[in-house]
Amino acid sequence: MPSVSTEAPVIPGASAAPSAVTTDSLLSPGRPGYRRMSFALFAAGVATFALLYSTQALLPAISAGLGVTASQASWTVSAATGALALFVLPLSALSERFGRRSLMTVSLAVAVVVGLLVPFAPNVEWLVALRAVQGAALAGLPASAMAFLAEEVRPKALVAAIGLFVAGNSVGGMSGRILTGWVAQLWGWRAALGAVGLLAVVCAVVFRALLPKARNFTSRSLSPRALARTVGGHLADPLLRRLYAIGALFMTVFGAVYTVIGYRLVEAPFNLPQGVIGSIFLVYLVGTVSSAAAGRLVERLGRRGALYLAVGTTAAGLLLSLADSLAAILLGLVLITAGFFAGHAVASSSVSRTAKTGRAQASALYQSAYYLGSSAGGTLGAIAFHAGGWAATVTLGLLAVLGVVSVTLYGSHAARAERRRSLAGTRARARELVTD
Repeated sequence: MPSVSTEAPVIPGASAAPSAVTTDSLLSPGRPGYRRMSFALFAAGVATFALLYSTQALLPAISAGLGVTASQASWTVSAATGALALFVLPLSALSERFGRRSLMTVSLAVAVVVGLLVPFAPNVEWLVALRAVQGAALAGLPASAMAFLAEEVRPKALVAAIGLFVAGNSVGGMSGRILTGWVAQLWGWRAALGAVGLLAVVCAVVFRALLPKARNFTSRSLSPRALARTVGGHLADPLLRRLYAIGALFMTVFGAVYTVIGYRLVEAPFNLPQGVIGSIFLVYLVGTVSSAAAGRLVERLGRRGALYLAVGTTAAGLLLSLADSLAAILLGLVLITAGFFAGHAVASSSVSRTAKTGRAQASALYQSAYYLGSSAGGTLGAIAFHAGGWAATVTLGLLAVLGVVSVTLYGSHAARAERRRSLAGTRARARELVTD
């Protein structure tokens, strides 16, 4: 994907540009602190996805236990992702004032405390409300983590570093769902949510103990007007807008598939128990590999090429999952997961690379679009499944994939047009010089 962008002006509340940072202060593989930072943010990624999607694998059990429909139960996921999408931008602004490290610590601590309260929700209304609070708390992590990496890691290592954070997301999503599946089968869904809360406690302790202090962060005063200018500058950048759309569309597919898959597998002809359904999420390991490999894909294929490969892989997985064969469904989920995490890693790292100022806000806007896509995908996927079965959910996913292709093709066309205009301008200036 082209890296042409309209830079936002340097204003209060925006991070320093890369040129203001000395190379010696930046982390890279093999340098002191890089491994600790990687493990710390990996642990934060695990906790984020384990907590954020803790109810997703349990939706059939929650439906049965609370006497609600699939659509109603899906709100325990959509409320968390939707709240995260709404709060990620204001919390990213706070990170500009109080620091990425401090905000991530507080956000994770609050989310963990709420996670320990979630199992005691008396009804679905309370469960949805607590999940919304949990999602709002988790909003302080993703954008701040990406801004932290953009400020502390050498540009050439940035895609790989963000890929490791995204890999932590995939491990968290996988381990949380497997853990909840088997614990729910033995002791019920409330005990399963409690187990995820305890896992997040461990991750939070590891994160705080290992994350090094920021060396390139400069605190800025909070200014709503400056924040509005920064956000306006990012939204005026056509490349950033396309990246936000790509993140939202990819997550629409992922949210729809993984919200509904449990309902499909618990029904005939599969009739799988809750523990086995939770184990299906072992395919998240594929996402760990594909997101960590995103940097190498970009080096070989370019950003557009890597995105097209991710799109093709996701579409192939959706089509394969239509078969009434457990093996075909599993292979389809493998392809969907690999394509999604690769595409997400490429798009999110492109946002950090494109934004020259206000990186926290640029990442926050991406996260808002990303999790709004998750919320929409989960809700629309459940509605589609209720109306037309798995085929309707797959159709929704394919439409979102087509949207990613359309946005990427438009970006390629716009880049070529910009190059032609630039070349024409250069030739015109050359002719003027010759004439003079």
